[in-house]
Amino acid sequence: MSDVLMPRATAVWLLDNTTLTFAQIAKFCGLHHLEVKGIADGDVAENMRGVDPIAGGILSREEIARGEEDGAYELKVEQSRIDHIPQPKRKGSRYTPVIRRADKPDAVAWFIRNHPEVTDAQVIKLIGTTKATINNVRDKSHWNATNIKPVDPVTLGLCSQIELDEVIAKAADKRRKMDAEKAARSEGPGLAPAQDTPAPFVPEPAETYKKNISADDVFRDFE
Repeated sequence: MSDVLMPRATAVWLLDNTTLTFAQIAKFCGLHHLEVKGIADGDVAENMRGVDPIAGGILSREEIARGEEDGAYELKVEQSRIDHIPQPKRKGSRYTPVIRRADKPDAVAWFIRNHPEVTDAQVIKLIGTTKATINNVRDKSHWNATNIKPVDPVTLGLCSQIELDEVIAKAADKRRKMDAEKAARSEGPGLAPAQDTPAPFVPEPAETYKKNISADDVFRDFE
């Protein structure tokens, strides 16, 4: 399989700018020689714009010259000149000196009080504690619960400030959501406050009667 990312476009450029054979181009681009011939005849990849393999760093001018001089020569892909950055090795469980292990409950208490949005898994990975220790500190069932005080893990030497900031930053979105939900609960629907001073009662005006009612007015409705 060829390492050329755009084989047909590269073949178009090589056909237009070199005297390499169809077989050489097909071998380099990972195409069938009949397909390369079809590109040259205009039956395949019509109106396709060529891609310069020299500019792309996958083929050198010297390599093209060797191929043009020898029709049986197979072109070789140019080695990348970009140094590959080695990936850092994945760290295993964090090792904590014995003298610092007694400080872990204090760091756990600090996270519980100041950053509840940080998950237990993040705390475990950061300071090298256990799920059981976190639960015991949270529900105050730890054997040394009376002496546990929230202390910054950086101050305790359990992690660096950069590592701590990274963990807190990742949990920032979750913290904002928690605060928004808390605000929504506190501002939820409730009973409307009663008025301190009730409005005075104003009776509707009584129907006024005519003072001088005649007999005709009384018996008018019986006619």
